[in-house]
Amino acid sequence: MNGQSRHSLLSPQLLLLLLLTLVAAAPLLAPGYFWNAHDARHDVYFIFEYNQGVGDGDWLARWSPDFSWGYGYPMFLIYGPLPTFIGMLFYRFLGFGFTLSVEMVYLLAMLASGIGMYGFARSWLGRNAALIAAVAYVFIPYRLLEVYVRASLAEYVAMAWLPFILWSVRSAFESSRPGDGRSLVWPTVGIALSYCGLMLTSNLVALIFTPLLGLYALLLLLNRINEEQPLRKLSKESLLPFIANLIRISAAPAIGIFLGLLMSAFFWMPALSESQYVNQDQWYGGYYAPEQHFVYPHQLFQPGWGFGISQPGPDDLQQGGLSFQLGVVPVVLAIIGIAGLRRMPPAQRREMRFFWGWLLLVIFLMLPVSLWAWRNLGFVSYAQFPWRWLMLTAAPLAILAGSVARSGFDLLPSRSRAEEQDRNSRLNLPTVLLVLLVILGSYPYLQTRTSDPTPQQGPVSYAALMRFQQSSDRMTGAPKWVDLSQREMWSDMAELYVQADDPPLGPDATREAQEAAIARQAAAVTSKIDYRQMPQNETLAVWSLDMGSAHEKLWVHVGAADQKLVFNIAWFPGWRAYLLESEDGPVIDELPLEREDGPLARIVVPVPEGEHYVLVRFDDTTIRTVSKRISLLGWFLFGLLVFGRLLFGIWRRI
Repeated sequence: MNGQSRHSLLSPQLLLLLLLTLVAAAPLLAPGYFWNAHDARHDVYFIFEYNQGVGDGDWLARWSPDFSWGYGYPMFLIYGPLPTFIGMLFYRFLGFGFTLSVEMVYLLAMLASGIGMYGFARSWLGRNAALIAAVAYVFIPYRLLEVYVRASLAEYVAMAWLPFILWSVRSAFESSRPGDGRSLVWPTVGIALSYCGLMLTSNLVALIFTPLLGLYALLLLLNRINEEQPLRKLSKESLLPFIANLIRISAAPAIGIFLGLLMSAFFWMPALSESQYVNQDQWYGGYYAPEQHFVYPHQLFQPGWGFGISQPGPDDLQQGGLSFQLGVVPVVLAIIGIAGLRRMPPAQRREMRFFWGWLLLVIFLMLPVSLWAWRNLGFVSYAQFPWRWLMLTAAPLAILAGSVARSGFDLLPSRSRAEEQDRNSRLNLPTVLLVLLVILGSYPYLQTRTSDPTPQQGPVSYAALMRFQQSSDRMTGAPKWVDLSQREMWSDMAELYVQADDPPLGPDATREAQEAAIARQAAAVTSKIDYRQMPQNETLAVWSLDMGSAHEKLWVHVGAADQKLVFNIAWFPGWRAYLLESEDGPVIDELPLEREDGPLARIVVPVPEGEHYVLVRFDDTTIRTVSKRISLLGWFLFGLLVFGRLLFGIWRRI
């Protein structure tokens, strides 16, 4: 992205980075799975549910049929699907088990985090600084905590996109210099892909990161403007040329972000529009009140490691809870780096100061003194817990730590520019020692607790999923019409799945045995019809012909007026009912679909008298259809951009 020679891609620094990243991934590569990490069970069951949708031919599976004890939940309508989608590919096409698929996604994200940060830092600080920054980004304690303690897959993958976005945006501004000779297309492509990836991975990270990205882009824009036409020299006569120059410089980054939004619109537009229909009462108040989860200053530097959850007050570690430390070694390196800022060009000094401001702002938002911001600034509270802002300390802290290779530990008298460039490009002993110091500082926290799954966790199956939901009250979200205080924490479907878990799987079950158990349990629930309300006589009789993750086809006999089918499916926009001409025939009419007036708010379908074939299906709403078309347009424009640049490159060589 930065126009440097291709052979530098195989530099010793990059090769060393890849090797050291495997050290951070060592617990992932060891036998076993960290079943008791906070969201480790969620990670595998997300893949389990998404895989069902793909098995039914729905590659954009939005409905999770087995969450909430089988009543279903629009999980991937509101939750970034990309990490789960990648895990599903590992499971479905590479033959990996559910847990190994999760671990492979973490491994890919770990490698991508290091490569992205290396590329970003190398583009303006040199290879040695890039190596230190990249290793720090991989080994910063909170990044390890995201994997081995919290098992927060979406958040960890989202963090891998951030350096690629920063790298692409910076490259776009750098390439906008007249006569620079570098193409603006590839930075624009990089911005579009990486920002699209972020939007499809975690809407939480995207929302809280984007304002900081905007500020960074503004700084880069001002740097470029001051190079060509300092603001202090702006006059009425130069105003129009100034505006034209402003548009020229900012066009590539703006187009890249715009394309990224278009390409990911199929997810974020429905998520933004329809998240209002999701019941959010269980995620706010009580334990989730932000005031109980502020980070106290001493915790930012408190060594130690816990595997529990966040605890109210300043004593999380003493109670076995989370560690909120920044990482002593990266912090010390960042402070040492301040001493050498004077040796940097003015524009780079401004960037380093910006990253210090970013770091300090994010730290402020974690501390109790930021209570006003949490109560009054919406995007701040979107992080849910103040300590979650700790994720956005990793990128600036890694960059600031890496800057020590440019300045801080080398305070020798000035040398020629050629010598300095050579020093910054050749791998040297001080750089290697600093990298090892970063790793040693985090090595005590490079640990996980692998265990065999309990019957309430796995091995992954329908029965284990139901037991997990009951024992933990997790993955039990519901549409907003469901009365959480009155619904039972079990269902007839859950009971059938558990009864079919005979014989139960052991922790060492093979994939073949696991798939056989899953198939056996799936056969236990042949319909989502509530047969307790079906008399199955001349008045009303129902027979399920086919059931999938987001549809069911029925033969229905109705012998009296005002008969209704009640489904054990939570009502949500998009569910529709149709009359079919025959069992495999086309749709001939649409039936009304009602919402049950009760605590479960289930789907109710009135059916006219006679014998009918009825199809109930989770279809796209208007916003979902429109957003898909917008995304298709975005990908078409993206393809034109890439194809046009490739053709132009070929034409220049002819």
